[in-house]
Amino acid sequence: MATSPLYRALVRAAVPLVPMLLRDDRQQRAHAGRRGAPATLAAWGRLHRDATRPLAWFHAPSVGEGLQARAVFEALRARRPDMQLLYTHFSPSAERFAASLAVDGTSYLPYDRADDVRAALDAVRPSLLVFTKLDLWPELATHAAARRIPVAMVAATVSPVSSRLRWPSVEATRSGYQVLDAVGAITPADGNRMVALGSRQECVQVTGDPRIDSVLAVVAAVDPADPLLALAAPAATMVAGSTWPADEAVLLPAFAQLRTRHPAARLVLVPHEPTTEHLDRIDGDAARLGLPTPVRLGQLAPGSAPAIVVGDRVGILARLYANGCVAYVGGGFGTSGIHSVLEPAAWGRTIVIGPADRGSHDVAMLRATGRIDVLPRDSAIDSLLQRWEEMLDHPDSTRADGERNRAALEGERGAAERSAMMLERLLG
Repeated sequence: MATSPLYRALVRAAVPLVPMLLRDDRQQRAHAGRRGAPATLAAWGRLHRDATRPLAWFHAPSVGEGLQARAVFEALRARRPDMQLLYTHFSPSAERFAASLAVDGTSYLPYDRADDVRAALDAVRPSLLVFTKLDLWPELATHAAARRIPVAMVAATVSPVSSRLRWPSVEATRSGYQVLDAVGAITPADGNRMVALGSRQECVQVTGDPRIDSVLAVVAAVDPADPLLALAAPAATMVAGSTWPADEAVLLPAFAQLRTRHPAARLVLVPHEPTTEHLDRIDGDAARLGLPTPVRLGQLAPGSAPAIVVGDRVGILARLYANGCVAYVGGGFGTSGIHSVLEPAAWGRTIVIGPADRGSHDVAMLRATGRIDVLPRDSAIDSLLQRWEEMLDHPDSTRADGERNRAALEGERGAAERSAMMLERLLG
């Protein structure tokens, strides 16, 4: 099955425009990485591809999806230790994560153009191609299928409001979904929406979310002596992770009011993008509210206990959630949706979010079986202040709510193993 002419026309028009949209060095580096990916993969194939061993090529766009992919390929490799693993990504934020993986090779994914895809497949010669979550590239998928390479998707999830379900996207990408030999959907509703995108009903099964396995494993592997676990007294601290300015416009005023009644309360604030500009804005907002000067994590003196600690680097949030009795997860006052609520749930923390969850499965799961509070948009500061005080005044209830969140995740274990079994069947 060939990729649709509409999709090819869109790609031909879009790729030359990419350089005009690049905002910073990271994006420019990513563009160069994608353009150079066919050569990178060709060099890897010459030096490292062992033709006597099967190879699974996993693709995940960024870090969140990478955690899902990692849980699955680790389970697959445990079942098939003879297998080589190649991991590709699309986002520059995944560079460091990719470098940390126990795989045989990593690269940016080439742009989804026929010549680049053919060159990559010639170099890698995969036995299996696996996409993660929803990041399917039709040219790569259809070319792999034409070579009789099994094509699969793990952790498949489709928001009911996803633009992929609407024209022109659904028409442009349908051929890629039609060639999937196996789809591991997170929920039955996700499976139905995968069929709407073009996947064959008989190829879809519900396997759950392998990221839950990954997050539980990450938390279990944290060294109890890690200094990042001892920044604050958890009983009096909120850890606010992956925040944007719209989140901080709620958090900081609520914290300023809370401090008048609970002077021992503390806030660990971890911006999603800890740029110098963003950190300086937080300092200015705190000063205008009469709050103590925030201390950046990299400047924190051992044994000190400032009222506000601000995360000034990425890659540490999963550990920082251990410091609080409650977690605030950012993104709910913007348009892109809530960031991951799984890490604080894995630590057994009760969770607060903004109103725009965009149909998040994780949020729905925790609202049903755990404890997650959604702030109303029109009275967010007052509502956060009230809930924050309740959690500080009733620590036993707060602890019990957090334990319910942890139990909700424990009940969802096993998705990685189920996904690996699905993939192993494709290998024969």
